[in-house]
Amino acid sequence: MANSPTSAAEMAVVTISHIPGREISENLGIVFGSSVRSRSFLFDIFATFKNLFGGEVRSYTRLLEDAQHEATSRLVAQAQKMDADAVVDVHFATSQVAYKAAEIFAYGTAVRLK
Repeated sequence: MANSPTSAAEMAVVTISHIPGREISENLGIVFGSSVRSRSFLFDIFATFKNLFGGEVRSYTRLLEDAQHEATSRLVAQAQKMDADAVVDVHFATSQVAYKAAEIFAYGTAVRLK
């Protein structure tokens, strides 16, 4: 019987195909999570001015970081429902799904460990 983690913080989520020092006993299938985010019109006006002068638009960076964390949390939640111990081969993708709305998509393989 697998020792399933009790929280998302305890689940290993890696971009490689294995968990170092552990053996995979069962492949449970693909899991995914996504988050679609957009900003308000007023925020976009500020960002436009920032673009005129150059430099990082930190609030966009935070927006995408928040979306990545949310997508990862949803991936982990799906893996936990499958009684997984870890998620391997995790990848991230992004796309524009609507005008001024971006999606962050995370996917990987849920596994049980020996």
